[in-house]
Amino acid sequence: MTDKTSIFVFGSNLAGRHGKGAALFARQKHGAIYGQGTGLQGSSYAIPTKDRNVKTLPLEAIRPHVERFCRFAREHPDLTFQLTPIGCGLAGYKPSQIAPMFIRLPSNVEIPPEFLPYLNDAE
Repeated sequence: MTDKTSIFVFGSNLAGRHGKGAALFARQKHGAIYGQGTGLQGSSYAIPTKDRNVKTLPLEAIRPHVERFCRFAREHPDLTFQLTPIGCGLAGYKPSQIAPMFIRLPSNVEIPPEFLPYLNDAE
């Protein structure tokens, strides 16, 4: 356990309807704001994997959100980020499709076990 503030990182939709899965947990337990689909909110961070109509985003549309998160995590070394396997639940992607987007994570991000097999060659 660390004394750093822990941030729960979850997959969301651009409309910020945190009604199911990890998003609902983030709203109930980590201060995720209903109606805010991206970024830091309470002790959580939303990475969109679905659009405003709650349809799964293509991988190339998810990637910029992941990159923004990675920059944010690097800029906030005082925080610890608990990354969930975003996109691998309700959005329907496989870890092998999502995990490679997280290949250059800073050390303050805890990687979900589902992603580890796809990040073994990471820097």
